[in-house]
Amino acid sequence: MTRFPVTALRSVDLGTPDLARSEAFYREVWGLERVGTADGVVYLRATGRDHHVVALHRSARTELRAVTFRVADADDFEAISRNAIEQGATLIAAPAANVAPDGGTIMTLRSPEGGLLRFVHGDIRHDARPSRPELPERLAHVNLNSTDVDRTAAFYARALGFKLTDRSAAMAFVRCNSDHHAVVIAAAKVNGLNHVAFLMPTWEGVMRGSGRMIDAGYPIAWGVGRHGPGDNVFAYFIDPVGTVIEYTAEVLQVDDDYVVRGPEHWVWPPGRTDQWGIAPPKAEHVKAAQLAVGFAA
Repeated sequence: MTRFPVTALRSVDLGTPDLARSEAFYREVWGLERVGTADGVVYLRATGRDHHVVALHRSARTELRAVTFRVADADDFEAISRNAIEQGATLIAAPAANVAPDGGTIMTLRSPEGGLLRFVHGDIRHDARPSRPELPERLAHVNLNSTDVDRTAAFYARALGFKLTDRSAAMAFVRCNSDHHAVVIAAAKVNGLNHVAFLMPTWEGVMRGSGRMIDAGYPIAWGVGRHGPGDNVFAYFIDPVGTVIEYTAEVLQVDDDYVVRGPEHWVWPPGRTDQWGIAPPKAEHVKAAQLAVGFAA
């Protein structure tokens, strides 16, 4: 099995112009739990072991402030930094003790597209909560918009040690462990955040979580359905400040024997948008929301 210097997607930092409203939504509706605040940042965990999966920051606009990955070993910081700089990234902060509540050692880079990527090792982990089908366990993937999908996918492979798992006409899927993908790169006219996906224990959890969202006044934005690449069940929503978020489950597990498939394989019949054929075409307001969240300056 390939050794990955980056072993997992850990968390995302989201900027919101209404911190109180966003916190209430993610705690009371989406199913996360607050584990602390520091310097005005609200940290929210899922039921798994990660210290937090979302950090909410007050900002003038809705934005993606950072994506955080876990590193296999402290010795990997040097190679990741060196390779990333060679591939066009900028080192913002060298490895140092992390003063935020999650602790450990942290390094920050700015990707060639402009987004902040953070890498942690030795961060604090919780004991896992008892699994509940209707609550998220961890992050499943982050989907990033890119004006050059293949260039961005190459950056994740050459700089960070990810592997390409599949390539559709519009997206590249890259992984850093046995999950089919941890990062999805979508073709777009702008760089930024497309959506953030949260892993539910089962497809039943996707359905129960979706029902809770509907009860709270948040209709399904796209889905329910089953994706092609990754084979995962999905339901998309839009949070109160315009960030697109997803409940997902049953992400395909792969190893080094998995055969990468190209755009010629990932083709649907006319009018179909998922394997099952029940997800309706994505509405224009959802497409717009998937392009509206940029990287923080």
